Amino acid sequence: MKISGSTITKIGLGGIFIIILAVAGCSREPEASGKEEQVAQEATQLYTCGMHPNVIQEGPGNCPICGMNLTPVGQTSTTSLATPTTETTGKSEILYWRAPMDPTYISPKPGKSPMGMDLIPVYEGQESFGTTVRINPAVQQNIGVRTTPAVRRSLYQIIRTVGWVDYDEARVAHIHTKFSGWIENTFVNTTGQGVRRGESLLEIYSPQLVTAQEEYLDAYRNLQSLEPDASASIRANLERMITSAQRRLEYFDISRDQIDRLSQTGEVTKTMTLKTPFEGVVTNKHALDGMEVKSGMNLYTIADLAEIWVYADIYEYEVPWLEVGQEAKMTLAYDPGEVYTGKVQYIYPYLEEKTRTIKVRLSFSNPHLDLKPGMYANLEIQTSPVEDIIAVPTEAILFSGERNLVIVALGEGRFAPRDVTIGVEGGDGYTQIMQGLSEGEPVVTSGQFLLDSESKLQESIAKMLHTHTGIQESQPQQEPANSHENHNNQEGDMNMDSAQEPMEHDHNSDHEMQGGDPIHGESMFFGTVVDGNLTYYTCPMESHSFVKMKEAGKCPECGMTLVAKTEPFDPAREYYTCPMPEHAHVVTGEPGRCPVCGMELVKVAD
Repeated sequence: MKISGSTITKIGLGGIFIIILAVAGCSREPEASGKEEQVAQEATQLYTCGMHPNVIQEGPGNCPICGMNLTPVGQTSTTSLATPTTETTGKSEILYWRAPMDPTYISPKPGKSPMGMDLIPVYEGQESFGTTVRINPAVQQNIGVRTTPAVRRSLYQIIRTVGWVDYDEARVAHIHTKFSGWIENTFVNTTGQGVRRGESLLEIYSPQLVTAQEEYLDAYRNLQSLEPDASASIRANLERMITSAQRRLEYFDISRDQIDRLSQTGEVTKTMTLKTPFEGVVTNKHALDGMEVKSGMNLYTIADLAEIWVYADIYEYEVPWLEVGQEAKMTLAYDPGEVYTGKVQYIYPYLEEKTRTIKVRLSFSNPHLDLKPGMYANLEIQTSPVEDIIAVPTEAILFSGERNLVIVALGEGRFAPRDVTIGVEGGDGYTQIMQGLSEGEPVVTSGQFLLDSESKLQESIAKMLHTHTGIQESQPQQEPANSHENHNNQEGDMNMDSAQEPMEHDHNSDHEMQGGDPIHGESMFFGTVVDGNLTYYTCPMESHSFVKMKEAGKCPECGMTLVAKTEPFDPAREYYTCPMPEHAHVVTGEPGRCPVCGMELVKVAD
C-alpha cells in the first residue's frame, strides 16, 4: 500500500500507528492459526517407539523405556504389523475400527478401547484377511525382515564325528590245544609280542602226542622192513596206517617238518613244539611254564593290525547322506597334522536306543602300526552331493511339528505362509525343498516368526469379521471406567453365534461377477464341462487341493500358479463351498468345514 505525503498529513501519526498494528495483526493471524492446527494434529496423532512397539501415546515425546524420540505411527509401526498408516486420505472407506494395543478388539464405530485409547480406523484396501499379511516398508525395516530367493543348486554335507579304533574282527585268532598235557617251555611269553606265521609258541608234553608218535613209527618201521616180494595188499595196508598216523599228528597241530624229523630219527620225543598258524600281535596270553592244559583251552589271542576298523556314531538326520564306499579322513590327537584315509565299510542296520545314533564301521590301512586299538579319532566323511534341487536357507523354514512353513514375499509389502515338503539339510545352511516352492520365489529369512503370528492373527480377525455378511453394530465405549463391561458387550456383538445352523448357499450371484455360469448346462461356477469331462484350475500343492477356479491365475492361499485339471463329470455329484464370498474358491465334494476360516461348508444350490 502506497501512502502519499498529503495522506500522512491528514491522518496524522496516530492513524499511521493504528494502520501498522492492523497490518501486522493480519500477517500474524494465519501463522498463529497454522500453529494451532499443527498442535491439534500432533495431539491426535499416535506416536510409538521404534524399539518398543508396545509404547503408544498421543502426541510426541520420549520412550519411557529407552528414552528414544517417539515417531508417528504412520511413519513406523504399531503394535500390529498390518496396521494402516495415517497417510490414508478421506476418499477411502473405513471398514472398521480397532484398538491400537489389542488388534483383536474391533468395532464398527469410533470410540475408546478397553485401555482408554482412541480406536484406529482401518481403511478399504489396507485390511489383510485370510493368511496374507500386508506391511509397510517402515515396519519391515523395524522388525528386520530380510528375504532371499529359492535357488536351484547342489547340496553337500561333511559328516564330522568322533570314532574309536578297534581290531579287525576278521584278523583276530585264538590258539587252543586239541589235547591235554603240560607246558614244558614257552617261547612267546609276553603280551604285545609280535609273531610270524610258523613261529614256535611253546613245548608241551602230552601222553596223546607220545601215543600218536609211537603209532606212526610202528607203521613206518613195518613198511620199511617189508620184504620186496610181499603182497601188494599188505603194502597198501601199511601205507594206509602211516597216512592215518601222520594225519592224526597234523590234527594235533604238529608241523610237517617235525613229522619228517620223527621219520628220520625213529625216536619218540617227550615233548612236541606248537607253532602259530597266524601272524600278528599277541593281545592275550594264558600259557605259563609248567601249567597243565586241557583240550580246548585258549592259550594265545593274536591280532593282525595291518588293517584296523574304526567305529563311529552317526545321528539320524545325517544317515540319508551316508553310503558304503564313501571316503573318510581321520586325525589323531597324538599325531597332529597326520591325516589317514579310509572308507566306509559297513552301516549297521539298527539304531542305538540310548544314544539314538546309528553305528558305522570304517576301514583304515595300518602298515606302520600307528593306529592302535582303543584310540579316539576325529573323523570327516565326504558324502556325495545332491545335484540340481530347489533349496532355501534353513533359517527360513518354520518347523511347527505338524507342518513345515516358509513365509513367501508376494510383493507390494504382502507376505503369506506356505506349506513346504523338505528334504535333506546341507552342510552350508541350506535345506532341500521337495514341494511347495518354485525357483526364484522370495522367502523371508529374518522376522518370519512375527509374520507368522501376524498371519494367524489376521486369519482370526477374518473369521470374526465375516461371521455374518458384515460387521455387527455395537456401541463404542466412551468411558474407560466401564471398559471391561462394554468390551464384553462389544465382543458379544462381534462374535459369531456358534449354534447357528448351516444353510445352503447360492453362489450364482458371486460367480456371475467372476464371469461364470450357473451350475446347470455345460458350465459350472468353478469349471467347464466339455464332452463329459470337467476342467478347472487348482493349486499344484496337495494341501491346497480344495482351490478350484474356472480361470487360470494365482492360488489365493499361497500365490502359486494354478494348473489345469480334468476329471469325469458326474451330474449327480454335489459340491460344497464356504459361505464367505472371500472363500468362494473353496470347493469340495464332501461336507465339512472350510480349511481357510473353519466355517461349516454349505451345499451349492442349483
